Amino acid sequence: MFTGSYAQLAWGAVFSLLLMVGCVTDLKSRRIPNELVATIMATGILFALTAPVMLPALAMSFAGIALGFGIWIAFYLVGAIGAGDVKFFAASGAWLGPAATWRAALVAALVGGVLAVVTLVLEKRLGDALRRIALAASSGSMAVLQPEGSTAPDIRRRPLPYGVALAIGALTVAWFPRLF
Repeated sequence: MFTGSYAQLAWGAVFSLLLMVGCVTDLKSRRIPNELVATIMATGILFALTAPVMLPALAMSFAGIALGFGIWIAFYLVGAIGAGDVKFFAASGAWLGPAATWRAALVAALVGGVLAVVTLVLEKRLGDALRRIALAASSGSMAVLQPEGSTAPDIRRRPLPYGVALAIGALTVAWFPRLF
């Protein structure tokens, strides 16, 4: 995607840097700032405006935004990821277009699953999570998946930094489009 000229390579560096900033903020604060999301989206649209065939590229950029949002909004609605994650990936879609956005979402889902399992193992909560999943399957109720809880802050109850998985998916597909 970012091959063919030094200008394309420079655009790729901008995209990569912006997504890496999103990863760092997500890891530190479990938030992705709206200002960063707006910057990613605006530069993605600007990238499309510099394409040799501008109008089709611009249409692909907006289609990537819509698809990126559409894929992950359901996960936000069920509480699996945060709103910042949805916006972050939709903004990445401005760079990727719809076909690459779809592939990036699949890679991100795979990376996110691995990230979730690793986090559960590191926090020594894998057994509890597996018991809850088994209970949900046997009872037919998703309510048992919610952790029993106290309102006290607990580092182990912090949300998963899913923006990292989303960025890895977007960057992998952008830099290695022939792999997927």
